[in-house]
Amino acid sequence: MKGGSITGVGNGAPSVTPFMLHNLTKSLHEGKEREESGVSGSGRRALSEGRRERERERQAGAAAAERAYELNREKERERVREQQLRFEAERERRDGVVLCKERSDGVQWKYVSKDGRSGEKPMQVMHAQQHRDPVAELVSFVKSYIVPENYPDSVAPSYTPYMQWRAVQYLFGGAMSVFTTRSLMHALGVSRGASASSAVAVNWVIKDGAGRIGKMIFARHGKKFDVDLKQLRFKGAMLMQLGAGVELATMAVPHLFLPLACAANVAKNVAAVTSSSTRAPIYKAFARRENIGDVTAKGECISNIADLMGTGLGIFISKKSPSLVATFCVLSCGYMISSFNEIKSVRLATLNRARFGVVVQSFLETGKVPSVEDANRRESVITLPWQEKPLELGIVHAPELHRRTLTQRNF
Repeated sequence: MKGGSITGVGNGAPSVTPFMLHNLTKSLHEGKEREESGVSGSGRRALSEGRRERERERQAGAAAAERAYELNREKERERVREQQLRFEAERERRDGVVLCKERSDGVQWKYVSKDGRSGEKPMQVMHAQQHRDPVAELVSFVKSYIVPENYPDSVAPSYTPYMQWRAVQYLFGGAMSVFTTRSLMHALGVSRGASASSAVAVNWVIKDGAGRIGKMIFARHGKKFDVDLKQLRFKGAMLMQLGAGVELATMAVPHLFLPLACAANVAKNVAAVTSSSTRAPIYKAFARRENIGDVTAKGECISNIADLMGTGLGIFISKKSPSLVATFCVLSCGYMISSFNEIKSVRLATLNRARFGVVVQSFLETGKVPSVEDANRRESVITLPWQEKPLELGIVHAPELHRRTLTQRNF
C-alpha cells in the first residue's frame, strides 16, 4: 500500500481504492438484508399457517373427545336404568305389585297386590317410616300447631301480616294483665291478710257479674259486627286499654275498688265481645279452601302462645319495680299500634259504609273503581260518633271537578 492505494500482486493488476472497497461492502450487506427479509416474511407466513392448522386439529380432537364422553355417559345411564328396572321387577316378584302410594307426615303407605296382579287377591297395606332431618321434623311439628295445613296456599295473603300483628298485640296484652291483676289484688287488700276474705270474694264476684251484664247489653249491636267490624274492633281495643287503666287506678284509691273495678270489667267485657264477634268474619275472609275451622284453631293457638310470652314478660318487668304510669303508657301504646296494624292488614271483599264511600269517591274523582286492596287500604278504621255523616252520592266537593261540571253544562 502506497499513497493511500492498494497495489495489485500481479503485473498489470488494477489498483483498488478505499472508496471502491466501501461501496462493495455496502452492496454486499444490502443484498444480504434483502435476502434475509424475504426469507423472514415467507417463514412467518408458513409459521402462521402451521399454527392455524394445529388449532383446527386441537378443536376437532376436543369435539371428538366430548362426543365420546357424552356417549359413555349415556351408556352409563342406560346401564343404571336397566339395573333399576331389574331391581324393581325382582322386588315386585318378591313383595308384589305396588298399586298406589300415599304419604303423610313422613310416613309412606303402599297398597300392594301380592300375586303380581291386582284384583285377584286382597290388597296388603304396607308402610315405611321415611328418614327426615331432625331440624325439618322440628319445623314441621311447630308448623302443625301455628299455621293452617298447606300454608300459604290455603289462606289469603293478608293472613300472615294479620297474625304477626295479632301476636304482638297479645304479647303487650299479656304483659299488661300482670300489672292490672297486681293492682286489683293490692286494692282488695289481699296482701294485708286473710281477715277480710269473704268481703274480697264478694267484691270480686260483683265485679265479674257487672262485666257479664255489660256484655249482654252490648250484644244487641250484633248486626254491626258483620258490617263495620274493623271500626268496632279498633274501638274494642280502645275500650280494653281504658278498662286496664281504670283497673290500675284502683291501686291509688282502694276505697273505690268496687265501682272502679265494675266499670273496668264492663269495658273489658264489651271489648271481648267485640273481638270474639268480629273474629269469625275475619277468619272467613282468610280461608280459601273451606278451612275456616283450621284457620281459627291456628289463630287461637298463636294468640295463646303470645299471651303466655307476654305474661312472662310482664312478670320479668314487674320484678324490676318500674314506674306504673310509664309501664302502662309503653304497653298501652304498643297494644294500640299493633291493634291498628292488625286491623289495617285485613282485606275484605265486601262493601260496608266506609269502603262504599271510598269506591264512590274514587269513581267520581277518577272515573275508575278502586281494587279491593286499594279500597281496604284507604278505609278509615278510626271513626268518632260526631264524625258519622250521611253518605251523599253524586256530590263532589272538589273545586276543580265542580268547575269542570259547570263548564260541561254550559257547553
